Amino acid sequence: MTSREVRVSQQDPSSSDQVDVEAWLEELRARLPAGTLEEAGPEERAVLLDLARIAAHRSQRWAAPISTYLVGIAFAPLPRAERLDRIRALVAQLDVEAG
Repeated sequence: MTSREVRVSQQDPSSSDQVDVEAWLEELRARLPAGTLEEAGPEERAVLLDLARIAAHRSQRWAAPISTYLVGIAFAPLPRAERLDRIRALVAQLDVEAG
């Protein structure tokens, strides 16, 4: 583990060096293949955050990023509108089961 990895892993989440979500996404955009961020628009990001919330509350917290990653893999080949509809349906089903 490098010294930067140690510093990042031990960083307090309420630390003042945190950037806002949009700044973080812009930083991430520079490291991903062209068009990746645009492929997951605001609506899709919102529903993925709902999925993460459900996963974190129904299981251990680390289930949230794993769940969103797996859903991304599962639905990535679909056209954007269909992908969004399928993720919404999955989230709605999981939310009902949680409640």
